[in-house]
Amino acid sequence: MPELSQEGERGRAVAPWGLAEVTGPSMVPTLQHGDRLLVRYGAAVRHGDIVVLRHPFQQDLLVVKRAVERREGGWWVLGDNPYAGGDSTDYGVVPDELVLGTARFRYRPLRPGQRSPLALARWAVSAARPLLPDRSASRRLRAR
Repeated sequence: MPELSQEGERGRAVAPWGLAEVTGPSMVPTLQHGDRLLVRYGAAVRHGDIVVLRHPFQQDLLVVKRAVERREGGWWVLGDNPYAGGDSTDYGVVPDELVLGTARFRYRPLRPGQRSPLALARWAVSAARPLLPDRSASRRLRAR
């Protein structure tokens, strides 16, 4: 996930909303590589929310994960794709100060090859949708 330019000189968010681009397969099937997210910075995190956070060991790297469970010291976060890794199973609980915000809306851009009327219609139906806390997926992921 590319670095976001939402922080001022002192580390405070300069705008309550921002955009982020998803890279990699860790949130498949919920999010695909190339999806764009509308992120609410500083929003209260709820169980099941998709969050943007700084990686605990590489703080210049931003990642997108699902906040599965509140634990002592922060959030336990997991990707929706159990085979991708790179979540709390690798680095443990994520401290609250590393959680930057929650993703509220997903936009899937049009791919260069999508030109037929049928492909455009499919894209128009599925391109944009809100990201609501998925409690059923969160429960399933926590059970692993």
